[in-house]
Amino acid sequence: MARNQKEIVSNVCEGESWYIVPSYKVMLVRDSGESVKMAGKKFAVKNPDDMAEIFRSYLDGVDREHFVVAMLDRKGNVLGLNTVSIGSVSASVVHPREVFKPAIVMGSSSIIVAHNHPSGDTAPSREDIDVTNKLVEGGKLLGIEVLDHVIIGDGYCSLKARGFI
Repeated sequence: MARNQKEIVSNVCEGESWYIVPSYKVMLVRDSGESVKMAGKKFAVKNPDDMAEIFRSYLDGVDREHFVVAMLDRKGNVLGLNTVSIGSVSASVVHPREVFKPAIVMGSSSIIVAHNHPSGDTAPSREDIDVTNKLVEGGKLLGIEVLDHVIIGDGYCSLKARGFI
């Protein structure tokens, strides 16, 4: 019998129909293509400079906006990075669901998000601030704190240091 999400099995004797709900298993797979090497066994984030260094290395040479999430454990060690969205030269579409999905799967206590501005200008746009606010609120509901939103360009801008978080 073919299996799909809308498969219905009829019980001829009783005249009942049953919907079969498929079961899924979610697994993490390490991406062998994009890694950032840091000195030491673990890299603990102590300040915005630490995160800017990681994100700058990760986003080096990209010509479009990339929105990235760093998942952290309770001690602030970086568990991993995930590219959430790749946009155009001046924008990327970001939904909280996609930002928090890898953090939930990895059991992260907190996250730091970042994106690059290919123009080099690190000034946050209104959209950057709005996305940050949505993520902070979503994080409160999920119990995953959003520690910062870093914009990478010719330098970097920490939205937390600027008072937006």
